Amino acid sequence: MAPRPAFESERNQIENVLGVQGLVSLTDHDTIEAPMLLRVVPQTSHVPVSVEWSVPFEGAVLHLGIHNLPSLKAEAIMAELAGYTENPRERELPDLLAMLDDYPEVLIVFNHPRWDLNSTGAERFRQIVDTFLKRNAGFLHAFEVNATRSWGENNQVVQLASSWRKLLISGGDRHGREPSGAVNLTRCQTFAEFVCEIRREQRSHLLMMPQYAEPQSIRITRELLDIIQEYPEYPVGSRRWDDRVFHHDPSTNSYRPLSSLWKAPPGFLKLIFSAIRLLGMPGVRRVLREMSGDEDRMSMALDRGYEVLS
Repeated sequence: MAPRPAFESERNQIENVLGVQGLVSLTDHDTIEAPMLLRVVPQTSHVPVSVEWSVPFEGAVLHLGIHNLPSLKAEAIMAELAGYTENPRERELPDLLAMLDDYPEVLIVFNHPRWDLNSTGAERFRQIVDTFLKRNAGFLHAFEVNATRSWGENNQVVQLASSWRKLLISGGDRHGREPSGAVNLTRCQTFAEFVCEIRREQRSHLLMMPQYAEPQSIRITRELLDIIQEYPEYPVGSRRWDDRVFHHDPSTNSYRPLSSLWKAPPGFLKLIFSAIRLLGMPGVRRVLREMSGDEDRMSMALDRGYEVLS
């Protein structure tokens, strides 16, 4: 989704479903383009400048949510973060995190700390995370409960946060049109006040939304259908799925939409997408739900509360 409809989707869920003011921090991987674009529009000028920073560490890539960067210094800070991502120097990582931590209105979140994205192996990944935390936990303000990950994995995050005496905080990690299955509840009126609530007052209240109780197979199917759908109301250059899916071009070291590779998608992809669309039929969804063993376990997430004290 483009930045504006993604922002509005999250805000509308909070305001229309929960009936309270919505504060939304929108992140992309290693770029602040989306929040910077939103800030030039009066209706979204208050959006915090935030990013999901890719942190190579001991053969794995960890992700940190860096929220509410000072707008006048955001570009310079991003250059430093990008420099580490491009050429990791692990001895310098604590200095970078300390620099971010020195800004009292910046929030540093360890995103999905039990998700082994690089398939390094469960035990090895745990060792890497443990080493990372031993060196840098003092600069992290919360661990993310990720609304696209299974409750089994999130329960491991709960235990990890408890062992390091860290707060839990909501994270959506959305890639389709569905708004986040996890939100934070707060009485704060601004995002800066919310950061203070997390960092200084050490208070965080999570709410798992009803969609999180759906089996993962159903939610993944819905996300796939969102991805391959065409959206004529979107701006030119983002209406077709192959305009919104990118590949790395080694010749220019940049990312280009798949639509730049062809005039029309190959025929075999149309066959695959036809099969995916079958998964969206009510009868197929019903079978997937009955086959899933996740539903009862996920519904437990809606009935259990966790509190981590400082």
